[in-house]
Amino acid sequence: MKWAIPQLSKYRQNGMPIDEFVQLDDVMKRNPDIRHISPVHVKGHCTFGASQITCHFQLTGTLILPCARTWEDVEFPFDIESDEIFSWSENADESSYDNLHIVEGEVVDVDPALEELILLEIPMQVYKDDAIIPAPKNNSDWSFSTEEELAFRKQNDTKKMDPRLADLAKYFDQTDE
Repeated sequence: MKWAIPQLSKYRQNGMPIDEFVQLDDVMKRNPDIRHISPVHVKGHCTFGASQITCHFQLTGTLILPCARTWEDVEFPFDIESDEIFSWSENADESSYDNLHIVEGEVVDVDPALEELILLEIPMQVYKDDAIIPAPKNNSDWSFSTEEELAFRKQNDTKKMDPRLADLAKYFDQTDE
């Protein structure tokens, strides 16, 4: 979404409502883990000041991300609300606010701000609910057990004595004479 600053002056009195679908494919370039992004529904309202525009955005859409266990596709829906400020003032300082974006030229480009909001919502790992997890192969050094197998083994295992400590157990069985 791009808006020319001179054309925005007609919304100065009542603000500007937003209700659009935007395709933000550049998000996939910025984060290669994203396999697909649906069109993002952007709703909100913008109000104007002397040299800035303040927008309240609500973004909804779906990302396709890889499952952390199986690398299968996982749908990750998002619903983000944020207030963003776009300023074309010469005195604007981005370090004073996290959500302040400096506008260069006569066009307000909202897409990079929307992309940042989406990128911040991506979790470190996602898991597919019905993914079939391949069991790791056991070897002589270690083995893989489920919770049920471990509980069954604990019930049926007899206490085994470490052969190195067998003589120590005999020492305590002796009576003092």
